Amino acid sequence: MQRRAARASMRQPAMNVRLFSQVLSLRAAWRRRDGWDPARIAAHQEQALHRLRAATYAGSEFYRHRHAGLHDAPLQELPSVTKADLMEHFDEAITTPDLSLADLEDHVRALTASGGDPGRPFRGRWWVAATAGTTGRRGIFAWNRSEWAAVLASYARANDWAGIALHPRRPLKTALVSSRVPTHQSAVVGASVRSRVVPTLRLDVTAPMEETVAALNQFQPRVLVGYASALGPLAAEQREGRLHIAPQGIMSASEVLTAQAAAEMQAAWGTAPFDVYAATETAGIASPCTYRNRHVYEDLVIVEPVDPAGNPVPPGTTGAKLLVTVLFSRTLPLIRYEMSDTIRLDGRGCPCGRSFQLLEDVEGRLEDVLRLPGRKGAVSIHPNVFHLVLDDVAASGWQVVQEAAGLRVLVTGLLPGASLEGVHTAVASALEAAGVAGLSVDVQAVDQLERTPLGKAPFVRALRASP
Repeated sequence: MQRRAARASMRQPAMNVRLFSQVLSLRAAWRRRDGWDPARIAAHQEQALHRLRAATYAGSEFYRHRHAGLHDAPLQELPSVTKADLMEHFDEAITTPDLSLADLEDHVRALTASGGDPGRPFRGRWWVAATAGTTGRRGIFAWNRSEWAAVLASYARANDWAGIALHPRRPLKTALVSSRVPTHQSAVVGASVRSRVVPTLRLDVTAPMEETVAALNQFQPRVLVGYASALGPLAAEQREGRLHIAPQGIMSASEVLTAQAAAEMQAAWGTAPFDVYAATETAGIASPCTYRNRHVYEDLVIVEPVDPAGNPVPPGTTGAKLLVTVLFSRTLPLIRYEMSDTIRLDGRGCPCGRSFQLLEDVEGRLEDVLRLPGRKGAVSIHPNVFHLVLDDVAASGWQVVQEAAGLRVLVTGLLPGASLEGVHTAVASALEAAGVAGLSVDVQAVDQLERTPLGKAPFVRALRASP
């Protein structure tokens, strides 16, 4: 199955000429922004935000009512918007009468059932992607041609900042090891850029490893993109001599990249991975330069790490959640859109010369924080408790799954000197030190980690309430 899909993926159709032209134009324009100083960045944000709000209030009934009496207020005084808010009021939030949530849901179902080409726009005008819904209601998002060009260019910027050039005489062969669910944004992006200039191989992260290795050996990508949980095992395959590729760049996306996993990738391919920060709703948010410092795309998004009450946190402090305003969004505007990511921003200044703010860390997501029984009531356990114990014992990855009866700790491969008994003792001791009491912990060695419907393998999976 994977081999047939790989062969089909290697047949590169011509990318939409108009879309391709827009992406190239944006990339050229955005490169000139690399030299902006902080004052120029702030002025651009102010102007772009003014245009976004004007267009939003003109076309979106939802936002007109949501921001009633606040149309001229500073951004920080506006109420935040959740995915549930947008989906519940989708037809009032969207700025075009040509689309409805029912239309897009029908399209998503049909595309999934048929396995159609996700790069082909809906009704010839709209590119559509959906979230998995593992943290609540599934979100469906649509972009017009100009917006989709900005989405693609935001992902291309990661290559530009990593020093990976696009040249017509040297195709940028790109392999994506992620989800082949046609409504996942990685699938829509991969199908949209696939061309003779950017030959693209899309591989299913859930496929057997030997098939993935064979496809990559045949394709020989210049850029390897994937979930951290997919890249780690591929690094092991490279070190063990079964995988033989020499990518110019390794792009880790959509999952937390640990220092241990990054070191394993560097050992395998001789270059450290680039940890790209993006989301389905927002597209690219930040990516590293050649010095591996992640810079926020402040000309495309406004990011606000906030505390649980929604108040901004100072630089160097990890927020409880994140509010994102997408400056180029028009079809479905995102103004102070609430994400459960917990990030920490730093200052500015980098040897690369860019003044865009630095993203110091993405520490995980609120849904990964477990509520466990403690000696004095329930306690919250951050994923870092498990990272400190498990990052140094698992060869290919680990996962903590919360269940009604306790925790299952899954480990794929143990490093020399580690044992299941030792892992159990270390996890139990860490939980006890954090105040957890009376919890069953079951440690298992497995061949593969458990994945979400979109193929992700989150480190920590909280117990979900039944629908």
